[in-house]
Amino acid sequence: MAATEQRRAVREASFLLADVQVAGEDSACRVKVRNLSALGMMGEGPIKVVPGSRIRVKFDQSVEVKGAVAWVQQGRFGVAFDEEVDTATILGAS
Repeated sequence: MAATEQRRAVREASFLLADVQVAGEDSACRVKVRNLSALGMMGEGPIKVVPGSRIRVKFDQSVEVKGAVAWVQQGRFGVAFDEEVDTATILGAS
């Protein structure tokens, strides 16, 4: 990521856990959500993804979001959500 990169949405620092399932895989992997915005998130964990991977993120029993991996670097990855999410709902549900 470039140091001069501009963010389109405010990111909330967080420490959430979420289950991430890669399209075509049978099981999900528990990851740490390091930050969250209405348009995406940064995750960290032992999941094997590459940029462009389609994924489903399940924050709790009622909040599930689909998106695509935007970048991967040293065990962390960025996700661009398909649709804008309400971060207050996600943060309040955890």
